[in-house]
Amino acid sequence: MENYSIRIDIPEVDEYLALRKVCGLSDRGKDASKIGLSNSIYSVIIRRSADQELVGMGRLIGDGGTAYQIVDIAVHPSEQGKGLAKNIMQLLMTHIENEVDPQAYINLIADCPADNLYKQFGFVETAPESLGMYLKR
Repeated sequence: MENYSIRIDIPEVDEYLALRKVCGLSDRGKDASKIGLSNSIYSVIIRRSADQELVGMGRLIGDGGTAYQIVDIAVHPSEQGKGLAKNIMQLLMTHIENEVDPQAYINLIADCPADNLYKQFGFVETAPESLGMYLKR
């Protein structure tokens, strides 16, 4: 991690949207993103030391008591394969272990093959007992 700085902080809206785009994540509105980022429960960012460009991020959102979701796990394609996503997840999981009620529900939606990363942290598929769903608009 000597070429990177990792911080507990939220990204700026424009760099958040740019990283989502370059990583192939779905579009988000600028105004909605500003609100959403400010309401993060816990957020991790990674910047490249040389130019301070945002190259990684991940957030924990939820109601602050019974339900949480890990979202926006993204690492710039040029920086993938260096363990950055694992570092982000480790910080998120440390926060969860130290600050979140052990009976709270914690979930995420995993793109494949990223599901292999999340399995390392104890996440399991919900199927066939339940299925993750979203409102397609």
